Formats: sequence, structure tokens, C-alpha cells
Amino acid sequence: MQDRGRYVLGLDGGTEAMRAAVFDTAGRQVAFARAPYRTVHARPGWAEQDPQDWWAAAVAATREAVSLSRVDVADIRGIAVACTSCTVVTTDAAGEPLRPALIWMDVRASQEAGRIAQTGDPALKYSGYTKISAEWLLSKVLWLADHEPGTYERAAHILEFTDWLGYRLTGEWAVSINTASIRGYYDRAAGGWPATLFSAVGLPDLVEKLPARVVDMGGPLGTLTSQAADELGLLPGTPVAEGGADAFVGMVGLNVISPGRAALITGSSHLHLAQTETPSYAPGMFGAYTDAVVPGHYTIEGGQVSTGSVISWFRNLCSGEHFSTGAIPPDRVFRVLQEQAKRIPPGCDGVLALDFWQGNRTPYVDADARGMIWGLSLGHTPAHIYRALIEAVCFGTENIFRTFASCGHQIDDVVACGGAIKSDLWMQIHADVSNLPITITAVPEAVSLGAGILASVAGDIYPDVATAARAMVHVEREIHPDAVNHAAYQFYFDRYVASFDAMRQLMHEVVEHVRL
Repeated sequence: MQDRGRYVLGLDGGTEAMRAAVFDTAGRQVAFARAPYRTVHARPGWAEQDPQDWWAAAVAATREAVSLSRVDVADIRGIAVACTSCTVVTTDAAGEPLRPALIWMDVRASQEAGRIAQTGDPALKYSGYTKISAEWLLSKVLWLADHEPGTYERAAHILEFTDWLGYRLTGEWAVSINTASIRGYYDRAAGGWPATLFSAVGLPDLVEKLPARVVDMGGPLGTLTSQAADELGLLPGTPVAEGGADAFVGMVGLNVISPGRAALITGSSHLHLAQTETPSYAPGMFGAYTDAVVPGHYTIEGGQVSTGSVISWFRNLCSGEHFSTGAIPPDRVFRVLQEQAKRIPPGCDGVLALDFWQGNRTPYVDADARGMIWGLSLGHTPAHIYRALIEAVCFGTENIFRTFASCGHQIDDVVACGGAIKSDLWMQIHADVSNLPITITAVPEAVSLGAGILASVAGDIYPDVATAARAMVHVEREIHPDAVNHAAYQFYFDRYVASFDAMRQLMHEVVEHVRL
């Protein structure tokens, strides 16, 4: 058993698994556990999960993490959760799910998204007054109302993954201002839920199905019920903090809660998040969301759909073909490409790429944009293409930062987490392209740590989120930009932007032709 002290538990409900981590008050991870759940893809573009599987995974991961930590459960002073957003749950009055949840990657609601966009409602400022994503909560709820009216009519509660899990922990019906704002068009400054938008799409009663109680991240959601405590192996009455969407809680776990800093959350995709003191709304940028992370600030958002997934795609191609002779084993392909790419100059000897393998999220908001590699000659190697793909991702990030700047939100430094931070080359190119220092923090599980930080506030360990983040987030290393490389990249960045302008119409024509 660990020495008596104060600890917190962070739960991170991701796409594939529930993660549970125990932290001490200095932000050191004491134990970590993971329990998977299943995604069902019944049709192309559909993706569903059983909420009861989430709870079973939360129970399994929590019990394992607490056991590994050897911490007395009486010393766990707080709990918080962070889960995928755009993951919609419908329940009866007792909180029992009526059907599987439509998770974030479910894009069946594209027609409904188009109908929402046509309303022109002022609430659409959060999506830049442009196209509406089929991923977002209202698109999916409208699909349910259109295609499963019985489910919609019987639903006493409609809420997100984070908020349903909060209910299972505490018995409290509430919604995080984070999940409500970033995907539900809730705006505290404009009076709350957008009733006019809901009415415009034929859902005037939706306000009654959404939680009326809205809680700030880190605010007191409730306490652990006896039933939940018994299942989790914890003590009833343990404080539970309000959480939020995983990436935004990750901002807290990176200590990106003041203006001027950006969180770069990497993985299969990239997410770019920043805080600002003044709101602005423009095409190509999501937000600014009121009070979505900390009260008194606004949060802005950009994103790239295909980043790590593009690198994995190319690495797998090389594993299957270029290195199939056995001279270089497949498990060494990544390392070999990295080493070779380091010796190639910025601009890859004229090879450029567009990173739109699955469309562009921002700033173009174009689902029919597609990837492209150009400038190839017989003298180029797989390593040239590999580096060109990394550079394309970094150009896409710079394009997002420039969009932020054009709206008055200047980024001074970046804090990164996720899979890409394992590559020094990738991080250095990000720093060089954007001419910004990049900080890597000590705990790689930024979302779990962010949840732990929120829990520490509910558990009265720290007075507020900012104080807790300063105490619990620590720097591991910093990457500084190279001025010579930055200057070299400007030519190629301009061609990156110009190549999409030149090819956009042709891309759309080909995508439409293939779709027919």
C-alpha cells in the first residue's frame, strides 16, 4: 500500500477503450489501466457503440488502475471524466440507453447537416457560418428524429458520452459546458441552448430533452453513488468533477488555459486548440466557444482529418512492397524512413503533398478535398515522399495557425501531445514551418491528466483549474525552430496553398465521378 496521501482518478473514454489513471497531487502518474470496447459499423459511414460497454470498461479499468496503484481508496479525493465528443446517447427517464450510441466518426447525417446549414441561424457562428459537420450532435439528433422517430419521441434525455458517464457515476443529469458548447451550439452569453435553431430544423422540444443543468469544467458535478462506488471499488461520496470532451480536457492536461498558447493534439488526426480573451467567428475556424474550458475565456479550434493516418498509410505501403525482400524487416521501416528523411533538405528536393486523404476539416471545410503528391522524378526515394507527407501535415497546421492569426488570435508557442511527439523529426519540422517553439510535457496521457486536474479541484486539493494545472503539468523537453529552415519552408508553404487552389475543382469532379 502507498503512503497515505491525496490522489485523483482520471477516466478517458476514447474511440477504442476506456483509460483510467491515478495521479498524485504533483501530477505524477501512479498507475494506468485500459479496457477496450467494440465499435459496430453496420453500414458505410455508420459507427455505433453500446453505452453499457463503456460502463463495463470504466469499471474494469478503474479497478485495475486502483489495484496497480496500491493507493487506499479513501485517499482518492476526486474523479473526472473526458470522453469523445459528437457521441450521442438517447435514454429513457431512468437513464437506460434506448439504442446504441452514434459515436463521433458516424457520418450518416450528412443530409441533415445540410438542412441545418440552410437555416442561417446565428448559432451557426460556432462552425464559421459555413458547412455543418455530419459528426456534430444536432446533425445526429436530427437524423434520429427523421429515421427513428420512435426513438426520438421516447428519449427522455439526449446527451453526450461524457455526460452519460457522469450520470452513471453520480445520478445527476447535467451537461458540461464544454460538450454543450463545442458540438451543441450552447452559448452562455447568448442565453444558453439555441432554441431558434432547434425550432428551425423541426425539433422545438429538443431543449426539454437536453440537460437543463450546465456545469463548468472542474465544477462539482456530484458525488459517487453507492451503486457506482460498489461497482468501481471506490468509496461512496467521492467528489466527481464535471469533465468534457477528450481533446479539450487534454488542453488542461497540457496547461494550455491562457491566451497565446496552442495545444497540438496529434494522433490519426491533428486538433489545434487555443484560448482567447476576445471572441471572433469566421469561415475556416470553429468557435470561439464561450467559457468552454475556463470561465471568462473563449476557445478556438482547427483540425486536420488525416495526419498520423497518412504516415501510417505510407509506411504500410513501404512494408508491403519496397522492403518485402527482407533486407529491411517491416518493423524497422519507420526507423529507416526517419533516418533517411533527416538527411533530405526542407522541400524534399521538390516533392510536395497535400494531406487531404479524408478531406479537409479546416480551414477549407471540404469533405471532397483529396490527397496529392506531386513534383516527383526518377531521382526521388520513398524517404522523399515520407518527408513530403510530414511537411504537408505541418503546412496544414501552419495554415490553421495563420487562419487563427487572421482572426486576431496570434499563437506564440505550442504544447504538443500524442503519437507524433515520438518523432523528433516531425516535431522539428512543425517548429521550423511555423517558427514556433514546441513544448513536450512529462505525462504523455494528457487527457487522463487533464481529467485528474479537474478532479483535484472538485476534491478541494487546488482552488481552481489554473492553479492545479500549474502544479501538475511539467515540461519534459522543448523544440526550438531553426531560422534557416523556416525561411526555406516559406516558398514551399506558398506552393502547398496554391496547389489546392489549382486542383480543388478537379478533385471535386473526380470524387463525384467515383461516387456515381
